[in-house]
Amino acid sequence: MNIKARLTLLFTLLVASILLLFCFSVYYFYDQYREQQFSTYLQERVLTVTQLLEDVDGITTAEIKRIEETNNTILFKEEITVYDEGDSVIYDSGKTILPVSAQELADVRSGKEVQERAGDRQIIMLRHFHETGHWVIVAEAVDSIGLSKLDRLRDILAMGWLFSLVLVAVAGWIFARDAIKPVAEINYQVNNISAGNLHDRLRVGRERDELAKLAQTFNLMLDRLELAFKAQKSFVSHASHELRTPLAVMMADVEVTLMKERTSEEYKVGLQSVLEEVRSMNQMVNQLLELARTEEGVLLKSYRKVRLDEVLWQAQESVMQKNPDYEVIVKYDKIPKSENEIAILGEETLLRTAFSNLMENGCKYSDNKKMTVHLDSKAGIITLHFRDEGIGIDSEDIPFLFDTFYRSENTKNRQGYGIGLALTKRIIDIHKGKIDVISTPGVGSDFVVAFSHVGLFEI
Repeated sequence: MNIKARLTLLFTLLVASILLLFCFSVYYFYDQYREQQFSTYLQERVLTVTQLLEDVDGITTAEIKRIEETNNTILFKEEITVYDEGDSVIYDSGKTILPVSAQELADVRSGKEVQERAGDRQIIMLRHFHETGHWVIVAEAVDSIGLSKLDRLRDILAMGWLFSLVLVAVAGWIFARDAIKPVAEINYQVNNISAGNLHDRLRVGRERDELAKLAQTFNLMLDRLELAFKAQKSFVSHASHELRTPLAVMMADVEVTLMKERTSEEYKVGLQSVLEEVRSMNQMVNQLLELARTEEGVLLKSYRKVRLDEVLWQAQESVMQKNPDYEVIVKYDKIPKSENEIAILGEETLLRTAFSNLMENGCKYSDNKKMTVHLDSKAGIITLHFRDEGIGIDSEDIPFLFDTFYRSENTKNRQGYGIGLALTKRIIDIHKGKIDVISTPGVGSDFVVAFSHVGLFEI
């Protein structure tokens, strides 16, 4: 069952139940009102007969019956019986006497007033004070007019309920169709969105209801998907280009080497050239794997307390060991009082990779191969300045500096793939940190990294 049919059914059942409860309430309260009114009429008849018995001297019961027969206020199938103190019948208006037990008569004389129904008949038993003792009057009649009206009301309510049921079902179908219409529109639009038109967005006529908010949420998701799709295409394109170059160089070196017989020394030179290209490719692939690792979204499970000064020393040692001509100096702007002031929650290996990239970049693009790192902590923020005296960065290149495979014009003559800074930015982002660049061409650059220290987090 689709949503439209289910909504129609639920709406119809709900309204039908409410209408049915309303009809039963009208029928029940009208029946109570009718019964109360008829009991009042029956009591008035009892009072009339009792007054005739008390006020008219020397009149017989037969004469009273004859008088009553000419009275147009007599109720349908009316039976009135009067019992004296000794439970003897002193008056009976009907053809048959309603059977009443002595216990019932005693209960009425003690003050109990009886009003009950037996089928269509309405029965009352009343006590009447007389100078000869307590009389008991038993009266019954059938409210033919009231019951006829009640039957007519029942038929009207039943027919009205059935007719209303049809109207409610039709109205429910129209209501459900109108309510589901935006969903059908969204479904149609979503089916038309593919990889070739990720720029398309959902449009909903209603701007403030929940479905419009759902469409907005879906559009935001499409924005993220489009961005990720473009980034993936760019990544694959750049990666293919970067990998193609060393592969072409290796292929050319091997082909040249195999063109004729060469000495062992010449073969060694050729293999050495291929080895350098393989190392270069291996370095780039490792960086790509590290970049992919930061996208996994499960790193938080391995987060623990990490002291940034220790990570800096490890990164410094690694960079200087791989590049003996590089010089990296780590300085404290202010010695912290507690280790928590220079510690964050993070993944030590990734942080070391990010710091190593910044140190290597600073040294690589500086003529003196020197990088100075300043570590400071205050007001809950740990700040690291990676300063060099290198070639600097043009202002128009800074907005794109952390894009994957992006390289500025003044770095084209130096080895690199444009992955290191993108990886560094991603690592700092997943550690809830920030990185900014202050650079002057020909003077140097200052990469400023900031983290909130571990004291601001629950451990």
